[in-house]
Amino acid sequence: LTAMGEPSTDPTMSAADSTAQQDSLFSMTDVFLISLITGLFTYWFFFRKKKEEVPELPKMQTVAAPVRDSSFIEKMKKTGRNIVVFYGSQTGTAEEFANRLAKDAHRYGLRGMAADPEEYDLSDLSRLSEIDKSLAVFCMATYGEGDPTDNAQDFYDWLQEADADLSGLRFAVFGLGNKTYEHFNAMGKYVDKRLEELGAQRIFELGLGDDDGNLEEDFITWREQFWPAVCEHFGVEATGEESSIRQYELVVHTDVNMNKVYTGEMGRLKSYENQKPPFDAKNPFLAQVTENRKLNEGGERHLMHLELDISNSKIRYESGDHVAVYPANDSSLVNQIGEILGTDLDTVMSLNNLDEESNKKHPFPCPTSYRTALTYYLDITNPPRTNVLYELAQYASDAGEQERLRKMASSAAEGKALYLSWVVEARRNILAILQDMPSLRPPIDHLCELLPRLQARYYSIASSSKVHPNSIHICAVTVEYETKTGRLNKGVATNWLKSKVPAQQGSSSLVPMYVRKSQFRLPFKPSTPVIMIGPGTGIAPFIGFIQERAWLKQQGKEVGETVLYYGCRHEHEDYLYREELARFQKEGVLTQLNVAFSRDQAEKVYVQHLLKKNKENVWKLLNEGMAHIYVCGDARNMARDVQNTFYEIVSEFGNMSQPQAVDYVKKLMTKGRYSLDVWS
Repeated sequence: LTAMGEPSTDPTMSAADSTAQQDSLFSMTDVFLISLITGLFTYWFFFRKKKEEVPELPKMQTVAAPVRDSSFIEKMKKTGRNIVVFYGSQTGTAEEFANRLAKDAHRYGLRGMAADPEEYDLSDLSRLSEIDKSLAVFCMATYGEGDPTDNAQDFYDWLQEADADLSGLRFAVFGLGNKTYEHFNAMGKYVDKRLEELGAQRIFELGLGDDDGNLEEDFITWREQFWPAVCEHFGVEATGEESSIRQYELVVHTDVNMNKVYTGEMGRLKSYENQKPPFDAKNPFLAQVTENRKLNEGGERHLMHLELDISNSKIRYESGDHVAVYPANDSSLVNQIGEILGTDLDTVMSLNNLDEESNKKHPFPCPTSYRTALTYYLDITNPPRTNVLYELAQYASDAGEQERLRKMASSAAEGKALYLSWVVEARRNILAILQDMPSLRPPIDHLCELLPRLQARYYSIASSSKVHPNSIHICAVTVEYETKTGRLNKGVATNWLKSKVPAQQGSSSLVPMYVRKSQFRLPFKPSTPVIMIGPGTGIAPFIGFIQERAWLKQQGKEVGETVLYYGCRHEHEDYLYREELARFQKEGVLTQLNVAFSRDQAEKVYVQHLLKKNKENVWKLLNEGMAHIYVCGDARNMARDVQNTFYEIVSEFGNMSQPQAVDYVKKLMTKGRYSLDVWS
């Protein structure tokens, strides 16, 4: 361009030269423009063709598939069902109750199905009235601080946003909760209230099960009044006595490729040999135990600190999250069950659902051996529920034992009292029942069908990912106690974790695990003060919190006051993480360390007593510093006592009445300034 432009500024250039150059210039410009337009048109033509062709097929595929797969209405119509029992279940109990209710339906000439709300489109509830004598039942557990269970989260979100007309829907709700928690049965109450708001018709009152009392009895009491209400509503009658109907059929594999047999995997076959992220409840990561040390210096208990290596797993966690581990049952218990029932535990078998339309093809991964099922898949240590006793009764050859089992499974007051004393309070598991009833010898396949699934155990993570990105730490106490029958019962997970040998080859150092996100979070601003209250193993998440605050301080961030209230029995016995806490205090990260040794003096001293002692400082941090409060540990006594102490402090220094103080603390909870991570 510069070469072309220069002559035009020369006054000595002739007119003829100028005209010739212009002609040449125009012809070149014309060619350039025509080429450009042609090129653009060609590009646009082909680009437009692609845009038209590509989206059509995928759109049709993605729209069609979920509608066909997720309609429980179509499934009910196809299989002749009129009762659907949805369950929100975290530990399997709500699912178990849902299955029992679905099974009950046949006694009244009705047909039921249990359903996981995660697998279906719940907006179809508005169409349930298309089915004659239809009813939706919801067995909803509450998890954590009033939260829905993982599998009910989508249903909960839909209920909150829905403006559906459910006027044709008939429903009933049974909630599973625990009275020691602040938000007792919040999920059951919400579902019951919200369905009514959307126009649905409640045909029986909300049931509230309390796991702190006797959840099984609460369910039976509700259930025995629920079915008469259903009969009255639909004008049907019971067709006869409750009968034992097998849900699964046994298939024994005599000639099977062992590469096709499950050996403890939770989902995909061979997933433990060929690990693929993402890792979750159905696909746990096999973490190597790199450290397993005893924390306490004395006493009868065994408190331990474990470290799990999550390198190369792509697992991410934050301080306050929970780690879930899948334990294994004690091999001696498994062997004893096999011996009593005269079974070859290494027999490879499958239990196949007799209902071919069911989404649940097997009660646990199949094919597998009885040994694997009893070790990794079935709960053999908790007292069995009444429905298990009822089904097993037919296999007792002694009339007295058979009658006793049936009585405990009945809804009669005498039966309930017997079940409570002989099974629940005596903590008799299935092995103890088989030992104490010599004539009771059920087929092992039916026993495997009846026993509930062995569940993952959750632990508050005792580390910060900022400091330990490739490691998750656990703080736990082994559970071991003598029952009223003189038997020694051991906690499944804690004793299994205790046996893990660091950095050894093979399964002796591997732990199947995944991370569950939590709302237990440090304040967004590091400068916000924190008051942490965690006696015993409740200190776990606070070790992670303090590690993180130390890391933030090292990064040059302004870190607010970090106050810990910790408690244990004896200073020289079970003072957990003593050295670490002393170091954090010396470094100035832990600004206050208040420790209550409950049994080192005549009068017991607990964390709430230290809070009262420091009440002025606590109120100042809370009122002026806008501190966040965190409570971790026992829900039944400690968390409640601590909360009552905060009511007193707020009432005294905030010049409030008791109801006003309670309201103040509840508002702190709503704003996320008072968080709980508790268990009972």
